[in-house]
Amino acid sequence: MNFNFELILFYAVVISGAIALFDLIFLAKKRKKKVNTKLPIIIDYAYSFFPVLLLVFLLRSFLYEPFRIPSGSLKPTLEVGDFILVNKFDYGIRLPVTHQKLYAIGEPKRGDIIVFRFPLNPSIDFIKRVIGVPGDHITYVNKVLSINNKKIPQEFIKNNIDIDDDGVSNTMIEKQENLLGIKHAIYQVKDTNDSINNNMTIDTTVPANQYFVMGDNRDKSADSRYWGFVPEENIVGKADLIWMSWDKAHYTIRWHRIGKMIT
Repeated sequence: MNFNFELILFYAVVISGAIALFDLIFLAKKRKKKVNTKLPIIIDYAYSFFPVLLLVFLLRSFLYEPFRIPSGSLKPTLEVGDFILVNKFDYGIRLPVTHQKLYAIGEPKRGDIIVFRFPLNPSIDFIKRVIGVPGDHITYVNKVLSINNKKIPQEFIKNNIDIDDDGVSNTMIEKQENLLGIKHAIYQVKDTNDSINNNMTIDTTVPANQYFVMGDNRDKSADSRYWGFVPEENIVGKADLIWMSWDKAHYTIRWHRIGKMIT
């Protein structure tokens, strides 16, 4: 079951605020006339929680939203258990809950890592890297990516052993990809028999107001190669910073990742 935390928080703000306002208008004056009148517990809680809930709601809606990396699709850039801050204002100001854009500030660029509502099930948040912006011609043949007929260079870095989401050990090739000026690391499975995208061929043009996204863990990512484009209205924000990282396998904090900017 997927909980809509934003909607739950909104209702909590509205209910606690309504209770506090009702008390101020109708009950507080009557209570002052009585001696040693104890504040009802529900009203006491409303006064206590409303300002905190409102502050969290505003910060989360318009500035930064926390997000936990649930899978290894963006390895080696982001690890499972990384807790990140998602910038909510770089791409424009939207209304909470309805997500209607009020004011456009900027648009996603190639190389940005974005959080978005999954087009096939908007109740689930996904995170991927923007590969193609509106109008881009994207081809992906034999694991070679091209944008607007320009082959994207991939420079070998090293071989790595990686444990995937199912606990299976894989030999990975780590490369540095130069995404038209944006350099970042990617993984490819060394044994192509283990790849989920063997013999995949993509040849497409990104429509207006949509984006083509991929994971950095190229052979272990379900992305636009499989389910299509990300509509602009589904975008939540840009991944900015790792503020906490928990290694579940070893029950320890990855201290070296805390404070790392996401590129």
